[in-house]
Amino acid sequence: MSESRVKRLATTLMDATTDKDPLVHEQIFSALCYLGGQEPEEILHACEEYLRQHDKLAYPHRVIILRAMEAVVKGSLSQLDKSTAKVVIFLASNEMTKSKDIIFEWQQAASNVLVAVGRRFINKVMEEVLTKFQPGVLPHYFIVQTFANLSMANVFGMVPFLNSILGTMLPMLGMARQDNMKSVFCYALQSFSESIQEYLANLDKAPDPTVRRDTFSNEIFSAYEVLFYGWLQSREAKLRLAVVEALGPMTHLLPSEKLEEQLPRLIPGILVLYRKPAEAYYISKSLCQILEASVNIGSRTLDTQLDTLLNALQLQICAPLDSSMPVPLKNHNEVLRCFTVLASSFPDHLLGFLLPKLESGNERIRVGTLTILRQIINSTPSQMEFKKPFILSSMKLPLQDNSNRVKRAVVHVISAMAHHGYLEQPGGEALIEFLVRQCALPANQALLLPRRSSLEMEDLTDSHVRDISVNTLFLISTTVDRMADVLWPYLLEFVTPIPLTNALTPLCKSLLFLAAQRQEEEGDGFQLTYDNNAGLPSPYALTVRLLVVSSQPYLGEGRGSACLRLLNVLQLSVHKDLKPLWSRKIPALVEHLEANTTESLSQKEWEERLLKFLRETLAAISDPLWTSQLTQEMCRRLSSYNCYPMEKNFLYKCIGTALAACNNKDLVRKQLQDLLETARYQEEAEREGLASCLGLCAVTHLDETLAKLEEFVKSDVFKKSAGLFSIFKDRSDHEVEKVKSTLILCYGHVAKHAPRELVLARIETDILRNIFLYFNTKVLGIKVETKDFIKAEPVDSLRTSIRQKAMMACMYLVILEPPLSDTEKAELVESCLSSVLPLPLPDAPEPLWSNTLHALKDLLKSLLHRHMTPHGLQNMFEHLSPWIKSAKEHERERAVDVSAAILAFYREKLNVSTVVPFYNLGFLMALFSPRCTDSQASVRQHAVDCVYSLLYVQLCYEGFSRDHRDDSIEKLKALKPGLRDPDVSILFQACCSIAKVIAKRLPPDQMLSLLLSMLEGLADPDRNCSRAATVMINSILKERGAVLLEKVPEILEMVHAKLQEVDEEPVRRAAQQTVCILATQHKAAVVATLLGRPLPLDSCTCTMWQALASDPPLTSQVLELLLEKIHRDVPYKENKSFLRGSTPERVATPFPLAATCALHEILSVRESGPAALGLYAELFVSLLLRVSCTVGVQPPRNLPLHKDRRSLGGKGGGGGPAPRPLEPCSSAVETLKAMLIQGGSQEVVRAVAEAGGWEWLWSTERHHDGVALLASAMAKHAGPKLPSIVKHLSPMFNSLYDSQRLTTTAFFAELLGSNVVNDLVLLESMMDSMTARQRDSCNAVRMLALRGLGNIASGAPEKVRKHGAQLLASMMNGMDDKEDPNHAVALEAMCGLSKLLALMEERDVRSMLLHVAIRIRPFFDSERPELRRSSVVLFGNLTKFSAGSSEDAFFEQILNGLVTLLLHLQDPKAEVIKACKFALRMCGPSMGCPGLCDMFQNHLHEDRGLHYGEFMNDVCKHLMQSYPDTLTRLVATNLFYFKSNWPDIRAAAPMFVGFLVLHVNPEHGQQLDLDELIAALTVLLKDPVAAVRMKAAETLGRLVRIV
Repeated sequence: MSESRVKRLATTLMDATTDKDPLVHEQIFSALCYLGGQEPEEILHACEEYLRQHDKLAYPHRVIILRAMEAVVKGSLSQLDKSTAKVVIFLASNEMTKSKDIIFEWQQAASNVLVAVGRRFINKVMEEVLTKFQPGVLPHYFIVQTFANLSMANVFGMVPFLNSILGTMLPMLGMARQDNMKSVFCYALQSFSESIQEYLANLDKAPDPTVRRDTFSNEIFSAYEVLFYGWLQSREAKLRLAVVEALGPMTHLLPSEKLEEQLPRLIPGILVLYRKPAEAYYISKSLCQILEASVNIGSRTLDTQLDTLLNALQLQICAPLDSSMPVPLKNHNEVLRCFTVLASSFPDHLLGFLLPKLESGNERIRVGTLTILRQIINSTPSQMEFKKPFILSSMKLPLQDNSNRVKRAVVHVISAMAHHGYLEQPGGEALIEFLVRQCALPANQALLLPRRSSLEMEDLTDSHVRDISVNTLFLISTTVDRMADVLWPYLLEFVTPIPLTNALTPLCKSLLFLAAQRQEEEGDGFQLTYDNNAGLPSPYALTVRLLVVSSQPYLGEGRGSACLRLLNVLQLSVHKDLKPLWSRKIPALVEHLEANTTESLSQKEWEERLLKFLRETLAAISDPLWTSQLTQEMCRRLSSYNCYPMEKNFLYKCIGTALAACNNKDLVRKQLQDLLETARYQEEAEREGLASCLGLCAVTHLDETLAKLEEFVKSDVFKKSAGLFSIFKDRSDHEVEKVKSTLILCYGHVAKHAPRELVLARIETDILRNIFLYFNTKVLGIKVETKDFIKAEPVDSLRTSIRQKAMMACMYLVILEPPLSDTEKAELVESCLSSVLPLPLPDAPEPLWSNTLHALKDLLKSLLHRHMTPHGLQNMFEHLSPWIKSAKEHERERAVDVSAAILAFYREKLNVSTVVPFYNLGFLMALFSPRCTDSQASVRQHAVDCVYSLLYVQLCYEGFSRDHRDDSIEKLKALKPGLRDPDVSILFQACCSIAKVIAKRLPPDQMLSLLLSMLEGLADPDRNCSRAATVMINSILKERGAVLLEKVPEILEMVHAKLQEVDEEPVRRAAQQTVCILATQHKAAVVATLLGRPLPLDSCTCTMWQALASDPPLTSQVLELLLEKIHRDVPYKENKSFLRGSTPERVATPFPLAATCALHEILSVRESGPAALGLYAELFVSLLLRVSCTVGVQPPRNLPLHKDRRSLGGKGGGGGPAPRPLEPCSSAVETLKAMLIQGGSQEVVRAVAEAGGWEWLWSTERHHDGVALLASAMAKHAGPKLPSIVKHLSPMFNSLYDSQRLTTTAFFAELLGSNVVNDLVLLESMMDSMTARQRDSCNAVRMLALRGLGNIASGAPEKVRKHGAQLLASMMNGMDDKEDPNHAVALEAMCGLSKLLALMEERDVRSMLLHVAIRIRPFFDSERPELRRSSVVLFGNLTKFSAGSSEDAFFEQILNGLVTLLLHLQDPKAEVIKACKFALRMCGPSMGCPGLCDMFQNHLHEDRGLHYGEFMNDVCKHLMQSYPDTLTRLVATNLFYFKSNWPDIRAAAPMFVGFLVLHVNPEHGQQLDLDELIAALTVLLKDPVAAVRMKAAETLGRLVRIV
């Protein structure tokens, strides 16, 4: 019976091989292998029988079974019985030859089985296979292939058969007509040849050591003749390749004389096949083997074939090569191996062929030849040893090649030569120079071009060649020991040539490495020797070169650091005294470079560091001759840097620094003359460099520098015709101008750098005189006008009367015709004011200053006199206004003084013929009246005079005579003496008095203008004036505000506009004070006007609302008005949709919405705190309910547009950001937050925000969660305020709006979770309210009511025992709620009961324990994850009450749910997995199995991952050890989940069963109904999900344990 069960399992699995999923195929294969591992003989027999009985089974499915058989044979080969082996061999042989047609995958699998068995039972296999390999009968394709594979798999076992096989096979070669048969014969001959060679190579291990090569030679030669003379000529490519692949190994077994005889035909016959490029690799591989065989026998015939052979092979090397294609790359390597073979025997002939090819005009040939040359240099060093001079001399032409591909190939050859001693020979220097020159090619071009994988890139750039060269230079410098003497110090010769600048970094790196080696050998005294190295650059040249290129340190891959390091290494070679200085300074410079980047390094600072380093170097050497030679070297090198302007600029500075340190004045004069004559003045960087050079030189040679400049200025440099200095004869006007500007720059740098005391003595005589004498106004580009004298005067001093005289001249000129244009007039006024008013406090003689200021007043009066109108006055004060408001006291003082004079002049000269409005009185009064309290006493005096004059001018415009006197205005004069006192209280009183006078005399139509301008004065830099503006605004409003009722909308509109225009804090405060004062007088009008502002509120309207928070009594009244607005109207209106089935759209009503926005702005101000605190409960409840009624409500349509909407984002956008988007619910939430903050509940706001509750409040789905968070925070941080809130909120349980009942229930439900409710004696009433809500028509309300009852567990745990029965009844009713199709109420009941259980009396729970466990069991597999999670958690909590009388009964419930809980560890939802982990941990102690309990406790942590397969394996192990009798029950429950809707669980169930079977004792396994289980698993093998089918197949394999 047992045998039939194993067979049935195998049969079931084999039946499933028809599955289409390859992963399932692999699992079936694995399962069959597992079965075979347990019962190899039986499974092999079962497979054999299945294949034999299912003769019609399609071959793809047969392949799976044959593969499994192969694996079982390999795994149990040593234990395999001969009879079984014979059965398997017979089956595999039949499967392999059943079809005469070739079905590769099937027959190959069968052949593999034979090969696997043949590793041990070679004789049995051969006995069977040879029966189908009869003389005279063409065998099956796979018979021959099996022979071939056997010969490779079992060399020692198979070779003894090969003689007879070859004897039988040779006649068959002529019988083969089909190409595939010919190919397999070729494959067999190839394999036989290779296995014979391996056998002969290991004769010491072979069973028959007498076997010799000639044993097989004749047969192999006979086969060779058929293949070469017959089949090789086939048109079929596959056959030709098979022949070629066979011929190579076969030639090693041919008789020597036969091979020698065949070579003249064989080699051409192989070479001709190169015409087919696709076959090249196999041809080259075979050709290499042929050549090796020929060389091994010392063939003489090969010599005659060399030319043909070499030509063909070179063509292969020269062919285009793509490295991304492996076969052509392999061919390339095989061809190179052929050259290696030939080079070892025919070096002279090979070089004679190759080296002339380097002169070919074909680029590919040159590149290919170089590639071959590198190969033979590397692979045949002994043969090439005496050919080195010949090879080196042949490299002359390639070194001159311009092709990048050739250059790259040459670099590769140089690398090979370096390793084999070529570069040490005469002529090697040219190759090194070539390599360095390639390192100097332009870099980074590769970034501009797409990279190709081809080694034959047509787009090979200079950058690619450079990269290869740089790497090669560094490698041969650091890894080839013999190159050290060649490269050092030779590489130093390449440091100084300018064309090799790009190679500096790699050169320096190589030189640093080589120098370090020399230093180790020679010690600290290491330095250059010039005796044997005449070509080395001098120390001066090296120093100049390395220092100059270091000025641009990040170019050329960071050449600065490399050059400085090299300079440091050469310190003793430069000068013997430099070691102490350079050892300290150069590492610091390098460190500075490495600490910065291109972006962070200051170029100016870096150059200063290098110049300082140069100065310190010259000082350390202190050798005049050395300094002179260095200077001359710098000057000699100057012209070579013409293409490097930045480096040349720095070199000029180095020359200047060196000249400054040079004591030879003749040399200094000569070099300065040369520099001035040879400079390229058209180049900006060079002009700046020359000037810097002369400036630095002037530090110690001022006289010589000035003398040379003057001499140069007096030369023919500015003359167009030829003169004594004819070098300038061809300069154009433009070039001459460049020279002039350069010389001016030179003089500037000389003045800047030379010693101050020396320069001051020479500034006029030698510098300015030359500039003024030789550089006319054309150079300066100035057109002289009268006002330009004023502009030209210095603004930091008054030493001459030029200003005064110029302004006096202007005063007379402006009255002449033609009159000045407005633009010219404005420019003149601005120039004069800017020249006089900012002058520092006078240190000049007093008359000069007073005369200058008097001239300014006269000029302004002269200009005003031509325009004696309010408009003319306005223009004048537009220029003066910035000075009047200046932050500098002396500027304000002078500006107000000038203003007082102008206004007195205006009043005196005013002649009003008709009554006209003084339209700008408000502006001018606002300009001067705040100045009456300026911090400067003189300003205060003059400001009063200004106000005095303005008021009398107003009277004149009203029609009064010029000599009329007004008593109130005259009182201003009496205030002046008191204004000398800086006492704040006196100034405040004076300010109020002036404001009263202004309020009395100011016309009503100027009131708005005055207030508007006063607001601008609030930003005055003088704090006294800004305070005065505030006082005046308040005083004027208080004086005239009562009569402004009709003007309230206009005033508020004006305030709004002003706020939009100016965004400054003083303006904002003054505007708020204005609104507040108006509101105290006209509260209703102000509130009504502001409520009429468009929605959404802009920032200016918000500022105005916020003003109403500054006065607590007023704020309380305004808040009550706004609450009334909210309650008076319905919160929203429903617009029915025309679409059938859609819900009506709710739209917010405008007035409650506007009032809510207003409340938000008022409550966002800190001063509203007292009012908010007084109305805390009313505000809180109203706003919370407002939030609940606006969830999901849309804003009103067709909102009125802002009148000033354009200004919000326009030019004058001083009113702050654009209005916030209007969203009714979010605005209500923000208002509630502001109310809580001002009511002292900041912690509430913070706590809700941290939990994300404010966003939930306006969410339709999460609103009640947000309310709960708010209630929790209120209970924690605002407990004393709850009784009043509860009182105002309780009536809302009966609200008509579901949303309000929902919010109220959610708020109360969360409060019940806090002990503050119990402390405030609110628990009983609130619990009764929650119980009553269980009958509410709204499902959500009933659900929240249960949540509240559950929260009592945390809010008042001591009350749970008292009300346990009532609470338990409520929860049970909730679980039985019939009107809740989504089970939301039942879900809440389970969650609540989980919280209450721990606090209830055991007697109350035990009576309901089983009822609850049974009631929640269906939810374990609910489609809703939250129901699954809650029911599982509740089940875990119920285990606490399972002790005692209920223990056995509840243990049954645990067993009933155990499989479910374990399978749901694969639940698609993470929260369900966590719940299952919790429940299993809770159930563990009740299961009576310590091992299982420990596993649950240790592995089922909620925050850890779980390797489910390993875990289930261990669980099943414990279950079967502790409860083996439950196997049937556990398996039956798993069978139920075979039909689960979740694929992961459907896959976990059969795996669970498989692990149970794996660990159950065989005797207990007998209790299972295996037929039912196998049937169920068989059904799963047809599951639509591949993972399920895989687990089913795996479990079927494991059932072998219990059959």
